[in-house]
Amino acid sequence: MIEAVKQKLQAEVEQLNHELSVVLPEALKKAIALGDLRENGDYHAALERQRFIQARLSHLRSRLIKLSQIDLSKIPQGKVGLGSRLVVQDMSTREKETLELVIPEAMDFEGGQISVASPLGRALLEQTVGVIVTVRLPDGVRTLKILELATFHEQIQE
Repeated sequence: MIEAVKQKLQAEVEQLNHELSVVLPEALKKAIALGDLRENGDYHAALERQRFIQARLSHLRSRLIKLSQIDLSKIPQGKVGLGSRLVVQDMSTREKETLELVIPEAMDFEGGQISVASPLGRALLEQTVGVIVTVRLPDGVRTLKILELATFHEQIQE
């Protein structure tokens, strides 16, 4: 999971570096050739895009560094943590759902993946099977019971 996210982010870094070093200089050159830079929309758009790309690259590089620093040995065993797949039951509707705790970049709401940094993810962290968790979400309060748990470490062994 983490390696896939790192590869995705690295691919975006490479694409943005290409745009920053090849595409934008050509666009700026064409815009400058048009003259009067004060009212040149192409020139200002290219500069704005350049600033955006530089900010995005800075953010991506920071995320890549943080992802590289994740110590998989610190993910809890026997408790909910990063990479855990669990089945929970909503105590009010009695419906069951499968969730997987992932890093924010890997989230897929329709696939049941939630971020460990989300309110629900934080409420579930470090919990065990049988525990009832109550969490306040933007659309109300949810009370969930953890029915099944497959930790990151258990899934690797399978």
